[in-house]
Amino acid sequence: MGFPGKICPPKPQIPFRFNSEQKHLPSSSSIRLDEKMVVLAASIVGKSGKVLVSRQFVDMSRIRIEGLLAAFPKLIGSGKQHTYVETENVRYVYQPIESLFLLLVTNKQSNILEDLDTLRLLSKLVPEYSYSLDEEGICRHAFELIFAFDEVIALGHKENVTVAQVKQYCEMESHEEKLHKLVMQSKINETKDVMKRKASEIDKSKIEKNRGDKGGFGSLQSMGSGRIESSFSDLSISSSGAGFGSGSGFGLNSDVDSFSAKPKARPPSSATAPPKGLGMKLGKSQRTNQFLESLKAEGEVILEDVQPKLGQSRAAAPPLTDPITLTVEEKLNVTLKRDGGVSNFDVQGTLSLQILNQEDGLIQVQVQTGENQAISFKTHPNMNKELFANESILGLRDPNRPFPTGQASDAGGVGLLKWRMQSSDESMVPLTINCWPSTSGNETYVSIEYEASSMFDLKNVVISVPLPALREAPSVKQIDGEWRYDSRNSILEWSVLLVDNSNRSGSLEFVVPQADSSAFFPISVSFMATETFSDLKVTNIIPLRGGNPPKFAQRTQLITENYQVV
Repeated sequence: MGFPGKICPPKPQIPFRFNSEQKHLPSSSSIRLDEKMVVLAASIVGKSGKVLVSRQFVDMSRIRIEGLLAAFPKLIGSGKQHTYVETENVRYVYQPIESLFLLLVTNKQSNILEDLDTLRLLSKLVPEYSYSLDEEGICRHAFELIFAFDEVIALGHKENVTVAQVKQYCEMESHEEKLHKLVMQSKINETKDVMKRKASEIDKSKIEKNRGDKGGFGSLQSMGSGRIESSFSDLSISSSGAGFGSGSGFGLNSDVDSFSAKPKARPPSSATAPPKGLGMKLGKSQRTNQFLESLKAEGEVILEDVQPKLGQSRAAAPPLTDPITLTVEEKLNVTLKRDGGVSNFDVQGTLSLQILNQEDGLIQVQVQTGENQAISFKTHPNMNKELFANESILGLRDPNRPFPTGQASDAGGVGLLKWRMQSSDESMVPLTINCWPSTSGNETYVSIEYEASSMFDLKNVVISVPLPALREAPSVKQIDGEWRYDSRNSILEWSVLLVDNSNRSGSLEFVVPQADSSAFFPISVSFMATETFSDLKVTNIIPLRGGNPPKFAQRTQLITENYQVV
């Protein structure tokens, strides 16, 4: 088994790990490496060459391994079906995983069949420790993956282990750790007991003190000047001068309002308020208010410091009430040309699952895909691909393994399905923008028009138009909707709350001082919709243990990630 030595991460997101047992190996500067050390490194890299995780099994410098990994993307070509590539000194054995590469760097004397077997085992381990096979998921579980690599490869050779054995070895419990946790818990419990005893003693002393003070004023001490208000029968004691006194009245002038056995009504809070001028005055001064008013006149949005109410904060983030929630989300990346046409149109969608209770984890999800043939679906590596292809059911390959549970705020749910659609057809664009700037004299007249497709009803549409540096807000002549001028960033924001069949088109006209037409681009657009291009729907939840299907909710949204007119 690989013994974890010192961990030397050269960069925060790239854990590199070297084994201290291998210091007898030749220097990394030598080109010829020991033939026994067949596997030099196991790494996970992006298709652009970014190194996410790398575990070295020989003594080599950081510059050496970074040079080997940086040369890998340049060696592989597009359209080739090989799983290895060789150089003068080393051999790269690799396998694509989603948008990443799982890579073994070996010497040329290694057995490539054994290397392929090692690569196949590592490819099964990676989804076990990182459920999301992207850069963020790999970096989050980097050290768990390194420990798993150590269990598979020892001194450059593959160990005779399985995936279950590797997981068992990595999760093995420690007796010393258990003992340490028990000692710490006993100390915490002992501290809690001492705290309870001290609290009860303080309460008893307060009760005894109150009993002793019933017959008189007690031992009241004061220092300095001021006004002391007591709650004992509305007794008011005023102390003047410097010094201290006791209940006998030395250095004090006592004014007793009433000694009647019937308690007086408590005075209003305004009676005990401190006089004006004594203490700090909270709030904004007159000069500050004038400054804020001038900023508001220039179009700046001023946020007042208002203490949020408890009810508002709760309404902002409602908790999940349904046992199972499935979220269909599509992100839209569109680049339109100012003269017409589509430069880029890309839709990326995900179906994620959120389960609150652990007993609802053994399920399968029945879905219904739309009729859009341009969309290609791809399931998670742990999913049963044949079951989805034949019956449109999403289930784990191991039916006895439950789905992870937890709140949606933990990790945004578990990804089950991905899809993507690319097109150059302008009719697929949900919202097109036409901008017509024209110069007349010392002024530039700008007319902007939007046209929405009938496929979706768009909500919270915001069209942001960059403007040249202005001294004052532009003169808006006509608008369908509302507008706001951001003077700090010099942007005119045109907002339409809802675009449906009643307003599939709209226009905006404004005037600014003379400017070049390129100053009004790129125009950014943001909106959302409750329908998607894939038209994916969840039709049923199938419990694997039998019984009635659990209650579930489905959320569907289409949002813009990068939508511009350039």
